[in-house]
Amino acid sequence: ATVNCSESMSKQKELRGRMHERAGQSRIKLALGRIGHERGLLLVGIFKLSKAIFFTAVGAGALDLVNKNIGDVVMRVIDALRIDPERRFVGILMEHVGLIQPHDLRRAGILSFLYAMVCVVEGTGLMLEKRWAEYFTVILTASALPWESYELIEKFSPYKVALLVINLVVLLYLLWILKKRREGEDAGYGREGEG
Repeated sequence: ATVNCSESMSKQKELRGRMHERAGQSRIKLALGRIGHERGLLLVGIFKLSKAIFFTAVGAGALDLVNKNIGDVVMRVIDALRIDPERRFVGILMEHVGLIQPHDLRRAGILSFLYAMVCVVEGTGLMLEKRWAEYFTVILTASALPWESYELIEKFSPYKVALLVINLVVLLYLLWILKKRREGEDAGYGREGEG
């Protein structure tokens, strides 16, 4: 009888262990399915946060240059990169650098920091799958498209084309997500009203 009792307890322990394991696997599958479903929001959020890092660096760099001779800084960079200072583009670069004033650098630095903060808000909200962040990003991205298109027409560059395409893809994806959520809510509301 004691052997039977200990055998029974052992089987119960084993059964409980399997049940816990299955429950854990179910929770993991559910979580992975949810993450997979919203992977696009995660990617857009990471993209926005990487833009925030970039523009923070730009802002810091611009403010760091306010009290420096920009021509000397550019020449040090040219020397460090081992570029021939007699090349035509170096002369053109030095002419343009001479036009930059300290107030321009301050303005660029402050605007870069402000834009970085907006990107942090967008990226964090999207990564947390907040609907307000989706609407916020749609509005900001859509409002920037006319300016980006104008800039592309004024002076074509592959960088501007890539930026425009990325922003269009982000905009279309977020609109698709918002449409799917709206359809899901409408379907859920219809079922509740029937019952």
